[in-house]
Order: sequence, then C-alpha cells, then structure tokens
Amino acid sequence: MDSALPGPAYSATARTTPTRHADRARYDEDTVHAVLDAEFVCHLGFVAEGAPVVLPTLYARVDRRLYLHGSTGSRPMRTVDGRRVCVTVTITDGIVLARAALHHSVNYRSVVVHGTAHRVTDPAERALALDAVVDQVVRGRSADCRPAGAKEHAMTAVLRVELDEVSAKVRTGDVADDPEDVELPHWAGVIPVRRTLGTPVPDAALPSGTPLPGYLAHLA
Repeated sequence: MDSALPGPAYSATARTTPTRHADRARYDEDTVHAVLDAEFVCHLGFVAEGAPVVLPTLYARVDRRLYLHGSTGSRPMRTVDGRRVCVTVTITDGIVLARAALHHSVNYRSVVVHGTAHRVTDPAERALALDAVVDQVVRGRSADCRPAGAKEHAMTAVLRVELDEVSAKVRTGDVADDPEDVELPHWAGVIPVRRTLGTPVPDAALPSGTPLPGYLAHLA
C-alpha cells in the first residue's frame, strides 16, 4: 500500500473551479508549480477604462509568488498596482485528431491565477525578482550577465501576484470519439507537440574563442 501523504494544495474557489471538465482540475502544488516552472511567457488580464485587456509578458515563480516584469511606461505596469488581475499560463502537449470534427482537442497543461497585483518597490525584492525572470527563461543566466544599473532599474517595473487563488487544468490521453464513429474511415490519434531549443548562435561581435557557458552546453 502506498503510504505517501498528499502534498500541499491550493483551496478551490468559485473562480478556480471549472464549470466544464471539472475532473481535469488540479490544485496540488506539485502540478501547479511544475506548469509555471516549465514556461516563461504568461498572459496578464485586467480591466482598463472599462474594457478587458490581455497582454503577454515574462514572469517567474518564486515559492508561492509570481513576478511579472515590464517597462515602467507600459499600461499594465502603470495601471494595475493594487488591482485585481488574472494571470494564465498554457503548455500544449499534443494535438488530438478525432474522427468527428467536434471531438478534436488538444492535450495541455494550464494554470490560472486570480489575485491582486502589487508593484514591487523594495530594492532587495526587485533584484531577486529580476534575477528570477532572467533565470526562468534560461536557468543560470542571471549570474552570467551584467546586472541592471540604476537607470535600467528606473525603466523597469516589477509586479507581484501571490499564488493564493490558483488552479491547474490538465488534459491528457487519447481520442474521445463517440462509439458509433469508431469505424469511420478517418485517421485518428495524437500528434505530440514538443518545444525544441536550437543550437546557440553566437553574436557577431562576440570575441573569438569565447566559450559556450556550461548552462547552454546541452544545446550545442
């Protein structure tokens, strides 16, 4: 018998409970954090001047917090401090081709975060957040580049959203055709979708002989 105890989980709320395919919802930290850690682009949703706005931006997860980064002149960084937002992250794992058009689908992992955005002003937290965003894209990069200077910090804003009201939703598996369609003469199955990073291409001005950093060696 498996005696392992379930890990920490987020509490389901009305906003984080799907009205369709509720069986695909996940609230455990392991699933939620794994999805967030596998991506680096999120979509930030908010209301501006009475209309919904959804914008892509870079982010990083640090424990139970999300940090979003952008220009101080951008609309979200100027308008959402102290306001309710919704942040989403989606990873597509496969294209599901069914025999019936209605049953075509995708295998995916997604996370939806509801919360209040707060502008980060503490210098130590800002530095931690900005390093985390760089490392979210390429792990280990923040220690191998020039840190931001005072002028660059003045041009960059950081938002913090606590991971309190959050859920994941996951679709895996095969085709879900109706029994009466199984004998139809149409190919059905799953096309896997994978992200592949290519071989790093050095900058034209890079001095000859500059070695490829160890954190990129697996891409060579």
